[in-house]
Amino acid sequence: MISALREKEWKPRFVWELKEVFWLYLFLAFLIFALLNTPNSIWDPENRKLVVTIGAIGIWRYSWWLLNLIRALIYQYVDFPRLREKADSLWESGWRPPGIHIMIVTYNEDPYTTNKVFSSLIRETRRIGVPATVYMGTATDWDEEEVTRIVDHYAGDIDFKVIFIRQAQPGKRRQIGGALRALSRNGVRGDMPVLFMDGDTILSPGCLEKCLPLFPLNPRVDALTVHGKAFVFGSRLFQEWYDLRFAQRNLMMHSHALSRKVMTLTGRMSMFRASKIVTEEFISRIESDHLKTWLWGKFSFLSGDDKSTWFCLLKDGSQMLYVPDTIVWTIERIDGRLMPRIWQNLLRWSGNMLRNNGRAIALGPQRTGAFIWWVLIDQRLSMWTSMISPLALITAGFFISPAAFYMFVIWILVTRFMLSLALFHFHGRIRMTFPFILYPNQVIGAIVKIYISFRLPLQRWSNRGIETAASGGGLNSRLRWLMARYITALYVSLLFVFILLYMNILQPPTMESLRVMLNLQ
Repeated sequence: MISALREKEWKPRFVWELKEVFWLYLFLAFLIFALLNTPNSIWDPENRKLVVTIGAIGIWRYSWWLLNLIRALIYQYVDFPRLREKADSLWESGWRPPGIHIMIVTYNEDPYTTNKVFSSLIRETRRIGVPATVYMGTATDWDEEEVTRIVDHYAGDIDFKVIFIRQAQPGKRRQIGGALRALSRNGVRGDMPVLFMDGDTILSPGCLEKCLPLFPLNPRVDALTVHGKAFVFGSRLFQEWYDLRFAQRNLMMHSHALSRKVMTLTGRMSMFRASKIVTEEFISRIESDHLKTWLWGKFSFLSGDDKSTWFCLLKDGSQMLYVPDTIVWTIERIDGRLMPRIWQNLLRWSGNMLRNNGRAIALGPQRTGAFIWWVLIDQRLSMWTSMISPLALITAGFFISPAAFYMFVIWILVTRFMLSLALFHFHGRIRMTFPFILYPNQVIGAIVKIYISFRLPLQRWSNRGIETAASGGGLNSRLRWLMARYITALYVSLLFVFILLYMNILQPPTMESLRVMLNLQ
């Protein structure tokens, strides 16, 4: 599959397929037919509150989404092309870094993936013509033997060296910390570029030469990350879901990068200025990042190292870039049932975001920038606003008119089709599954975020054997989990009651009824 990639699939350009265009127009015709045959009853008295409720939330959410789309297009077609022109001119003038350093960690990776990862890395090193040193965190003799065999086979004609750092303590964070300390011991300092890569990431042709010259152009840029896509083995639906998420990520990364910030420095492939990552503060943050809350006390982060690196740079006021014109591919193998794997991924991603969100907001708009600060706040709000529409429409279907269910379906199909048109652009091709899976992805994601926001120590990472940081038994632990369930139920109930009151399905008590109830007459 990977070896059969066409050149156009390595590049972030739009690919047209006649079959996909046909299904696009067929779906559009269906929507037009459905709208023309929908009774116009939106201003009927029983529907007015429903329309105002959905409309007000919709105007807010879609205006925010439209703002991000406009910013993304400005970055794509105005801002970044200027950076690319300067970077290409610098590269063509003969500038090269004295060398590159790569930090990779692996955990029981299969030989096929390891071969693809290192062959792409060697190919790109040969392409730019500078020495490369890989600092590789490993867990077994087998990992080291496999990498040694691959390097001996592919890198005999270039200066390409691998230093193995055997993992002494469990956990990916300790693995990364050991590799960074090896970097520091070997004198990696100053403006030297350092790549952070996962052990299942494949670099596309030209990746390094597109990223490296962006650092000397601006001394304030301390990190960058790139566009990503996924190869999924084992599930077509999971591939479509990953395509959707990467398209959403691509759009938002464009928007955020206009403020010279991004919301995560993904471990798939990010590049750092060495002076920022060899400090004891940075390494200690990776190894032992933690959070303290009123309910759970102090607990350590197990996953989310990419969010820890991001927070270190965010609080220091560093600029960060997104490089959309190059791609890295990640290999995902799906075994077993699909939905548990999706749920586990959402738990991990949402937990990583929420565990870092509060402390990033606390930095204030002066440190983060006004737009990025509001993005952080919106992450907290969106998980609740995403639940208002389905709760209101379903409630209206039961208590006001069954026609609300029909309105609900049409509303979702029309709005998600409109959103998908932009996502097609940022995905690089038409995917007619997007309008159908976009809304379930949004609602399930909101449910997961609400669930995890009161259970921040809950961390699962099945393919690395990570379970939870909130371990331990006893009465104290049971009371904490009970309190988490109570707070979750309370907040969701308050949201539901608010919707019922606003739609006049429930009537708030009057002063007279309160006097009677309290026997004050």
